[in-house]
Amino acid sequence: MKLLLVEDHPIFRFGVRQLIAQRWPEAAIDEAGTRADALAAARHHSFDLALVDLNLPDSEGIEVVSQLHRAVPTLRMLVLSLNAEAAYAQRALQTGASGYLAKDRAADELIAAIERIIAGGRYITASLAEQFADLVSGERKGTAHDELSAQEYRVLIQLAEGHRIADIATAMHLSPKTVTTYRSRILEKLALASNAELARYCLTHHLLDPTAPNSP
Repeated sequence: MKLLLVEDHPIFRFGVRQLIAQRWPEAAIDEAGTRADALAAARHHSFDLALVDLNLPDSEGIEVVSQLHRAVPTLRMLVLSLNAEAAYAQRALQTGASGYLAKDRAADELIAAIERIIAGGRYITASLAEQFADLVSGERKGTAHDELSAQEYRVLIQLAEGHRIADIATAMHLSPKTVTTYRSRILEKLALASNAELARYCLTHHLLDPTAPNSP
């Protein structure tokens, strides 16, 4: 088995390697500490699975998942995140991930998650599954951002993190005009008036990792 570990924190990388080695001693693990290195590795090598952190020195949020999926559509990805909110997990799965696991559950559930995804399935924790079930049954109210398209959501997160229109356009391979149009739609759908209000909205709904470098 060949894995790609996309993570910039050495201690967490070491812990993941130890867990994997106990279950699969012969597993080959390549490491990438940035989005750029992850994309280069995914394009030039074949991996059974990528374990992807969402907060990297050159990328925060689900954009890294989106770009890896566009670069190698067949690559299976398990997101390892500090954020345990169902809405965040849902977006990651919609963007191309095959599983989502909060980092504080990795010691207990990482191996089961890898086994499930390698076998062709998807993986989320029981608590996230319950949150999803509540949304579907109507017991848990949806939020305004649930109505955003995948592209709109990606623009929302990057605006809330403080990125400029031009930088978002470059990262998403869009024109600045298109990004500006998305921004207008997002503001209208969320009934907000400015980027500052977008940032507050995202923090209130736990859509941003407060430890990310660009978080408001």
